[in-house]
Amino acid sequence: MSHTYIHGTEPDEQERLAGLNRMTNAAFIEFLNVPAGSRVLEVGSGLGLLAADVAAASPGVQVVGIELSAAQIAAGLQLRSGQAANAPVVTFKQGDAHAIDFPDGSFDLVYARYLLEHVADPARVLREMRRVARPGGLVAACENDVSLLRFDPPCPAFDRAWQTFTRYQSTLGGDGLIGRRLFRLFRGAGFSDVELSVQPEVHWHGSPGYVAWVHNIIGNLESARNGMVGAGVISERDLNDGVAELERLKADSTGSAVFVWNRAMAVR
Repeated sequence: MSHTYIHGTEPDEQERLAGLNRMTNAAFIEFLNVPAGSRVLEVGSGLGLLAADVAAASPGVQVVGIELSAAQIAAGLQLRSGQAANAPVVTFKQGDAHAIDFPDGSFDLVYARYLLEHVADPARVLREMRRVARPGGLVAACENDVSLLRFDPPCPAFDRAWQTFTRYQSTLGGDGLIGRRLFRLFRGAGFSDVELSVQPEVHWHGSPGYVAWVHNIIGNLESARNGMVGAGVISERDLNDGVAELERLKADSTGSAVFVWNRAMAVR
């Protein structure tokens, strides 16, 4: 199966990803609990914003980020160009998560976030992550199961568009439901000591993250608009109807949203 990244790397999508980092990085870093002095590998760095935050989480942490897309690396460098001179230093390399270009046992902590749903062979990526972690080191992942997204009041036009989005991603070689399979994937990659957890997104009208979260979900649809409409899997009208429902939900004083990210942590 050919593989295409559903979201693309257009400026609007880069802005969405930066906003998602602002919403979710702190909770994920708390989950990682990075020890001081750790050597860390981030697999699928995207814009590199999370890597920079991880490097700043504890003293003496060294982070290396690998990213397949040169466009993502360049955009991330631009976003971070205004950082202070004493900001944590993170090294980025262009590379393929399916064949990580580091020796066995190179890192104390290896993690991937929002990556496995987009790669051609997630099992192979996890085996590579395990290989480059040192014995006794940690390997972690945080992933989507988009079926867990709920809005109230109901948004039926959005729900139909979201289901189409999920099916379309699968035709591109991705898997928006992969979060439910993390335990099985980790065990298949050779890990025996695996723990699961969730990272909740619970927002309601008037809460600090509500509008930003709904806007992020709209951005998911918009990033795939040209592909979905071009492939004939949804009409412009139906997609517009789904987006319009969420735009109205932003201003709905009774509106709320619930979602959870799926996480796994394993010992090498």
